[in-house]
Amino acid sequence: MNKPSFTLVKKVLAGYLMIVLFSLVAIGYALTSLHQQTTQSEQLVAVEFKALTLLRTLRQTLLAQESLTKQYLILKDQTFGELLKRRHLEFSEQWQQLDTLALETAGQDLRQQVDSYREQAEDCLALLTGARWQDAETCSQKCDTLRDRLLNEITRIIGLQDQGIDRQLSQLTVNSRQAYRITWFLAFIGISLSAPAAFALVFSIHRSIRALLRATREIAEGSFDYEIPFDQKDEFGHLAREFARMGQKVRQMEERSLDANPLTRLPGNLALERELLARIDSGTPFSQLYFDLDHFKAYNDRYGYQAGSNVIARVGELLRKSLDETGSPDDVLGHIGGDDYVVLTSPERAEALANTVVTAFDLMAPSFYSEEDVKAGHFKGKDRFDVERTFPLLTISVAIVDSDSLDTPLATTIGQECARMKEHLKNLPGSNVLRNRRHRLA
Repeated sequence: MNKPSFTLVKKVLAGYLMIVLFSLVAIGYALTSLHQQTTQSEQLVAVEFKALTLLRTLRQTLLAQESLTKQYLILKDQTFGELLKRRHLEFSEQWQQLDTLALETAGQDLRQQVDSYREQAEDCLALLTGARWQDAETCSQKCDTLRDRLLNEITRIIGLQDQGIDRQLSQLTVNSRQAYRITWFLAFIGISLSAPAAFALVFSIHRSIRALLRATREIAEGSFDYEIPFDQKDEFGHLAREFARMGQKVRQMEERSLDANPLTRLPGNLALERELLARIDSGTPFSQLYFDLDHFKAYNDRYGYQAGSNVIARVGELLRKSLDETGSPDDVLGHIGGDDYVVLTSPERAEALANTVVTAFDLMAPSFYSEEDVKAGHFKGKDRFDVERTFPLLTISVAIVDSDSLDTPLATTIGQECARMKEHLKNLPGSNVLRNRRHRLA
């Protein structure tokens, strides 16, 4: 008898080689698909979503310029000049960032419109700051026409950008499904040949692709907070982290846009409450500084809403500058509305920061008043009960509450303590700093 040419060893070897072959094919295809999806996802995060956000921000800046220009022409108040210049600078910076993305939907026509609008807007700003009101109004009408055209073009491009992102997300879903099916088929053949290693590989790829497929759907439907339920240190894990980071960034940008104070651009109540709760949960001692302007309502009644808004904006700048000079990167500054501001910092820096702000504010306060009122040191006006009385110049009160000075450092108790101290400070003359030095009971 002739010996069989296909021996058991050869069969085992052939089976092993088949397992290796199908495993390598499955791995190769999965990694190729993963690389393509990762590249596409990174493109979405780094270019498409960023461009969409910049386009929307650019549109809001244009609308803000339009509003400021109209107020400037009506009120003829030169304080609008700096605000308008800042808006023009913001527009230029935003456009430069958008232009560097080389967005396909933003063609040469948009660039020409932007150049024409910027040139006209600069001419109008020069006329406004030069108090040439009649020429400025004529120039503004031309600028309005260019701005409307530019807004329409940006709105059109935003629509195209939204559609493009939807198409890419849909294509990413299709590619993920296709990769899942083909990879599963190849791996199944390897598993059929009793290869435990191939089975483990297929299970891992199966789980990863299913999770990424679901994440693709969720993000495509706008669920930016969706968490991918695995954390692997491979390309799938990298893609998962990119998806999660993309959702968090979009959500954070939306929250900041909704919560930020439009006058000072400082974080509002939601951001401050989130940071306050995080510090309470961590157990690390901290101090909350509550800043409040004294006699602000009387000032507002005497000098008008715009002057009051200017005071609020300048105090916000003063607090930001003081925090940069004496604070730390971990400190948080927020504007909770009206003339009230909050800073979260460490206990050892709290008092120095408060005194720095008080000193700087007292030096700045006379610039808010007329020479007559500064010389007198006070002015007459009506209080909230419509009774005429004498009001001193603006001062600032600072209430400092240390978290470790309270029996129960909760957001509500800290807020109540600040309110109690604020009422006491309001009855004191001048600018004052008051710190709650009570210590927690044993």
